[in-house]
Amino acid sequence: MTRAVLVAGGAGYVGAHTCKSLARSGFLPIVLDNLSTGHRDFVRWGPLVQADLHDTSTIADTIRRHDCVAVLHFAAFALVEESVTEPAKYYDNNVAGTLSLLAGMRAAGCDALVFSSTCAIYGQPTQVPIVEDTRPDPINPYGASKLMVERILSDFRPAYGLRSIALRYFNACGADPDSEIGELRDPETHLIPRAMMALQGHITDFAVFGSDFDTPDGTAIRDYVHVADLADAHVAALRHLLSGAPGGVYNLGTGRGHSVREVLEAIEREAGERLPDVTGPRRVGDPAVLVADPVRARIELGFDPMLSDLATIVRTAWAWHRRVHPRRNCGL
Repeated sequence: MTRAVLVAGGAGYVGAHTCKSLARSGFLPIVLDNLSTGHRDFVRWGPLVQADLHDTSTIADTIRRHDCVAVLHFAAFALVEESVTEPAKYYDNNVAGTLSLLAGMRAAGCDALVFSSTCAIYGQPTQVPIVEDTRPDPINPYGASKLMVERILSDFRPAYGLRSIALRYFNACGADPDSEIGELRDPETHLIPRAMMALQGHITDFAVFGSDFDTPDGTAIRDYVHVADLADAHVAALRHLLSGAPGGVYNLGTGRGHSVREVLEAIEREAGERLPDVTGPRRVGDPAVLVADPVRARIELGFDPMLSDLATIVRTAWAWHRRVHPRRNCGL
């Protein structure tokens, strides 16, 4: 019998990929999204309830109507620089909105939640690779808002019996191997899609942020994990909770870092074109290296990323971008 799950933010990048993985795994994803940043045409594997996180009664009614066995929560604002200039927006949606979601869950008697967290809670890490017990120290309101939610969830476990898993993922990237869905934002801030948009003539301000980091080639090193692998990890976390596990926190990464320069070279190989060679200043607060220790997720959730090699990430992303962004001629 198909079991329904509520997917808050299921019309967004990671949420939509997770809906596809859920459907493939025998679940029915019920998407709740206000479509402020999500895409209606990304909702393909279950019904859409267009509502906001603050709409507690609709959340409770939806969980009851579909008899949802759990909630997966992706509904967050996630632009780091915007969070610095508009912190109220981030705390209102990411924190207060989550409290409304949890109130709806409690009203409907739903006690299992998988939460989309982030490595941004670690801030400037003192050790690499980063283990889950590393002291969190976020340096922007986005990371702080995610850490606040993690604290709320840890308090709700003993108080209300809410079982929850927080998945702290590193650099989500790539696109659905079937090119049904992919990375589509406005504005776009992430390295891989921006590089591809530059090749296609959609942006003219592409630049590498910093070439003087203490790394082998001077550019920042990050742990890139394919969005389809992240999606499968959410399903694994859901199954873990439904089996009776109390919950916990897990890093989702590969344990291997790639520099910005390595990523751009991989994109140039795949596309057969050269990117503009423009270097800008470092962004404030950018660590030189962010790489996960994924051992806990591998042991307890069976997390084994199959698509997160750099060539596959770039190949799937480039196929998606060629589909959704017709090339422009702008002299690049």
